[in-house]
Amino acid sequence: MAETYESAGVDIAAGEQAVQRIKDKVRSTFRPEVIGDIGGFGGLFAFPSHRFRHPVLVSSTDGVGTKALVAQAAGRFDTIGLDLVAMCVDDLVCQGAEPLFFLDYIAVGKLDPDHIEQLVEGVAEGCRQAGCALIGGEMAEHPGAMEPGEFDLVGFAVGVAERDAVLPRDGAVAPGDVLIGLPSPGLRSNGYSLARRVLLERACRRLDEPAYEGARHSLADELLLPSVIYAPAVLALLRVVDVHAVAHITGGGLPGNLARVLPRGVDAVVQRDAWEVPRVFAEIQAAGDISGEEMAKVFNLGIGMVVIVAADDAYRALDLLRAEGHRAARIGTVERGEGAVQLV
Repeated sequence: MAETYESAGVDIAAGEQAVQRIKDKVRSTFRPEVIGDIGGFGGLFAFPSHRFRHPVLVSSTDGVGTKALVAQAAGRFDTIGLDLVAMCVDDLVCQGAEPLFFLDYIAVGKLDPDHIEQLVEGVAEGCRQAGCALIGGEMAEHPGAMEPGEFDLVGFAVGVAERDAVLPRDGAVAPGDVLIGLPSPGLRSNGYSLARRVLLERACRRLDEPAYEGARHSLADELLLPSVIYAPAVLALLRVVDVHAVAHITGGGLPGNLARVLPRGVDAVVQRDAWEVPRVFAEIQAAGDISGEEMAKVFNLGIGMVVIVAADDAYRALDLLRAEGHRAARIGTVERGEGAVQLV
């Protein structure tokens, strides 16, 4: 019997069907700068150089980590693509960059057009929220390397900033500055290896049971809560306030990520009681008997983004970020120190 690609586990027809299904979703993200349509060997984007004096392109790539395994176990794939976009574009805005376009890479064990359609719908929704165009991507079927139902997502984003406005600006962060936190209702896409280990393996929790005692939503609902995309609000703030630095709170938590934007000679002092920590973190900590220090190193603990501004600009920044839909809060200050992050 003659072998074919399909007999080896790759279904070309299913791939073509998936492409047809996602075309309208992808087109819904297009900006005026997008040239052409889906199906070319590369995505075309007419860079709007007339809008800038000295433009700098900023790029970012990321994935969704083992949150993909939660989505797989729950059979829910419609929002994790949004998580992917959030991880990339919210890194870009930390450099002061406006997200321009996005590309995704989807690897699956067996290509199911329904599955792909849900994944891409999440990516497209994330791009619509972020204001960037989804101009390309790749679907790869990996029989043998991945089981049917298994998948992984990777994203690539490109943005632009004025060269003299790239963040963090040298010498801008100084003692007396204020830390403003933007809340994250869930884990975003970080810490899932530990969360899964303690909740699903050690505590033997089921994804279809209540997230915690008295909860009206399931553990799957809690763990698959879509990431907030902060980029539009931060960009709006950059237009009217002299922002000194922005930190995306991902793997490494507040200590690991705030330290990345601190110059020598200052510390970030974070007040732990300045915001409400979502209940899920207490559930994770109790299930794994995890120390507070370890929790702070792994999880965002309810803060997904931190903006650093001068004290005189704090109230204006808070008002604008709240007007953009975020329950922004003053969570600490910058003080003289050694470039460390103190949680007190």
